[in-house]
Amino acid sequence: MTMAHPILSRPLFLTPRRSLISLSSCPSKSRRLHLLCPAITTPTPPTTKTPRQRQSLSRKGELHPRPYHSQHHPDPPVHGYTNSQTAILSAALHHIPRHGFTRDALTLGVRDAGFLDVSIQLFPRAEFDLILFWLASRRGLLRASVDDGLLDSNGSVDEKIKVLILERLRMNLEVRHQWQDALALMSLPSNIPLSLSELHALSDDILHLAGDRSVDQSWYTRRLAVSAVYASAEVVMTRDSGSDFATTEAFVDRRLEDTKAIGDKLSCMKQCLGFMGSTAVGLGRSWGLKI
Repeated sequence: MTMAHPILSRPLFLTPRRSLISLSSCPSKSRRLHLLCPAITTPTPPTTKTPRQRQSLSRKGELHPRPYHSQHHPDPPVHGYTNSQTAILSAALHHIPRHGFTRDALTLGVRDAGFLDVSIQLFPRAEFDLILFWLASRRGLLRASVDDGLLDSNGSVDEKIKVLILERLRMNLEVRHQWQDALALMSLPSNIPLSLSELHALSDDILHLAGDRSVDQSWYTRRLAVSAVYASAEVVMTRDSGSDFATTEAFVDRRLEDTKAIGDKLSCMKQCLGFMGSTAVGLGRSWGLKI
């Protein structure tokens, strides 16, 4: 009497869950038993890691490292140019004093660089790309001027800041009559992020070249103050018709003095509030308060 196979004797829907394994992996090597072989597997519980363990795994490279900024933090706007775009924009700079920050200047730059007129389509922001390139190139010239000995090594940081602001403003003298149109383009909602980014880059360069080494909250306040002074001085410069640049220079002197006075008053107020706070704490402790 032949005995039925234990697996084949059960209905298919009652057969335990098994996995299909090839004949070579089964214990029996007979090709007549090409059947469902039980796979011996042990269930693994879901692994739960603490934040400290996840951080250690991230440091070892097993997981993606967590970025410094939040994932909801917007990416900075793209601001870079290829070699062809740089050649065209560099050639277009020479046409700004006459044609302004316009498509005409860009078209002339395309022709001077040896490209076809259709190459103007390389600049989706059109005139605004020309403005951004002007701002970035002037910052490069400002750093080169410092390397050539623009600043007095014995001067104070405030004196160097004034010299750098005035030197940067003088670089706009040749396009002073065109700068109001540039300011209007930079004030458009879609252009504000890159415009503010360039203004911050300029203020950061000025303070760095002047030798400012602030590491506290004044790092932010000084850059904000320099940005405000320079931005307001640009507006005044567009109305300064004098050839000696005297009106704009006087305006910069007044604004820097006001900024210094406000900073001194805020510093005194902070010291006064700190003294009053420490006095109140000492008085409360003398009365037996646990503070």
